[in-house]
Amino acid sequence: MANPRNVALNVLLKIEQEQAYSNLALSNAIRESRLSGVDSAFVSALVYGVLERQITLDYIIKQYSKIPLRKIETKTKLILRMGVYQLLFMDKVPDSAAVNESVNLAKKHRLQKSSGFINGILRSISRAEVRFRLPDDKDKIYYYSIKYSAPQDLVRLWINSYGELNAVAILESLSGRPPICARVNTTKTDAGSLIALLEKEGVKAEKIAFLPDALYLSNTGAIENLRAFRDGLFHIQDASSQLCVSFLDPKPRELMLDVCAAPGGKSFTAAELMNDRGKVLAFDLYDHKVRLMESGAKRLGLGSVRASVRDAAVGMPLPVADRILCDVPCSGLGILSRKPEIRCKDGLLTVDLPQLQYKILEHSAEYLASGGRLVYSTCTLNPRENNEIAARFLSQHPDFEGVPLTLPDGVERAFDEQAYEITLMPHKAHTDGFYCAAFTRRSR
Repeated sequence: MANPRNVALNVLLKIEQEQAYSNLALSNAIRESRLSGVDSAFVSALVYGVLERQITLDYIIKQYSKIPLRKIETKTKLILRMGVYQLLFMDKVPDSAAVNESVNLAKKHRLQKSSGFINGILRSISRAEVRFRLPDDKDKIYYYSIKYSAPQDLVRLWINSYGELNAVAILESLSGRPPICARVNTTKTDAGSLIALLEKEGVKAEKIAFLPDALYLSNTGAIENLRAFRDGLFHIQDASSQLCVSFLDPKPRELMLDVCAAPGGKSFTAAELMNDRGKVLAFDLYDHKVRLMESGAKRLGLGSVRASVRDAAVGMPLPVADRILCDVPCSGLGILSRKPEIRCKDGLLTVDLPQLQYKILEHSAEYLASGGRLVYSTCTLNPRENNEIAARFLSQHPDFEGVPLTLPDGVERAFDEQAYEITLMPHKAHTDGFYCAAFTRRSR
């Protein structure tokens, strides 16, 4: 049987060296290694834990290592992070196992010289009366960066944009696995029936109070193996994305454009809200993503969804539509808990994205019918990509106006915004971090 720690190391290597997505690399490795349920859970906890706590772990390693972190070989550095994480953040792992298995892992990878170095640091940590101290909180940016393992630029952005209380609450939400949310395919079943079917497959499903036809799922195992999934009775989609489509409010017999649609979840939800009577044109820049959307629509039995390749920023002309969704490419700061590997990514706060986002919004708005509705959305928490884009659009397009959003019970704004927009935050909306703004074109 595969060694769980070795599986975890190989996943982390793939993420570090090949920029692999954590969820895909992890699921592939667990499937190929055929680990038991307990071992696969351990690997998942270790991989996600190391990714989530990387800045904190490196801070601790620096306190014990005479060698600068940048000079430590990649495998050695990853084994150290894994060992420190087991020592400090995995209560069920004995210190002796955390140390000895890390040393054995180094030897397995022919890191004989590094094994003594790893052993020395981990034993020093395990013997220390106080294993590590956070920096002085007089420098709040640095303190929160180390405590919550987030880049200082990101901490500064959130404090300056949303206030310290909101920033800390967002940072606290980044640890641990977020809930799995599903959207009921209402063209085939209803929430109560799906809950009963999933229960027979050993899955616990609960209704989301503030969102009709949405469920929290647990004990799912591999979702693609569930019969209810294969039969097209639901698709996976966070509550924030489902709320986004509800703000668009698509109706039967309408034409909708989803200009940046992959992987297709919002198009599917819109088609279901339209009772699959109408037309949803779903576009993406890449052919393989279009095929993915076509496959998803086929599984769900949604004939109104038609996917094709198109560049949302400069693409071919489109028909005038009743509803348009611009869920634009973004920095992804609202989904760091789902993609912890991007926390330390270079260019996390890139300055180029707002230019592309505005270009997509402006280009797409040309095709909105008078009285129609357009929703601009991102899965990030950055006013430059969100509120500022929406305000600029309205200031430069006097034939458009904001549409006040009706928020469901239980969903609150975290700070003062315009009535036509909302920044969804985990601690206030119980969703991923997300932004939505709704516009309409005045009658000509």
